[in-house]
Amino acid sequence: MSLKRIDLLICCGSGCVSAGSLKIKERFHEVLAEHNLTNEVNIIETGCMGPCDYGPVMVIYPEGIFYKKVSPEDVPEIVAEHFIKGRPVARLMLQEEEKTISTHKDIPFYEKQIKVALENCGYINPESLEEYIATGGYEALAKILTEMKAQDVINVIKESGLRGRGGGGFPTHIKWQMVHDKQADQKYIICNGDEGDPGAFMD
Repeated sequence: MSLKRIDLLICCGSGCVSAGSLKIKERFHEVLAEHNLTNEVNIIETGCMGPCDYGPVMVIYPEGIFYKKVSPEDVPEIVAEHFIKGRPVARLMLQEEEKTISTHKDIPFYEKQIKVALENCGYINPESLEEYIATGGYEALAKILTEMKAQDVINVIKESGLRGRGGGGFPTHIKWQMVHDKQADQKYIICNGDEGDPGAFMD
């Protein structure tokens, strides 16, 4: 991703896509071209940002301004007022108890959340390996491949208390230990690749 004056992060989780976020993205491309601003704005598709009931949502950096329920008709105003004049569009910001919440991090939905595996969700393009690596992606894998032995990895998983997410909650390290200890010339991995729940994409 090239460095530009503005990073426009558009939520493209399933909820926002169904509410029209891809049409908003297309409209931004059109309006930015009309104002000769294409080279000043990065338009980035992100995974689900979380507050789906406010969708389509977007975050604009460097300020971190959060806009909710954006429509294609709002795009010319955002470009003219926010991108060109530096005046965020207040009517698209979240209102809570007569208070305007302008930035992503101040939204009540996020106040008590601590994201671990999904800490970069809503910040980077989920389809870009370059952005993932730039934010520390694959560092653990690199450490495993260059510094650790198989038993070391199993011990870390055991200490972490990691369990399966199914009804049994089976300890992950036991499965890994059994496979590790089994003597065989060839081993197989059988993976449940789809939970099958409508609208669920955890696998």
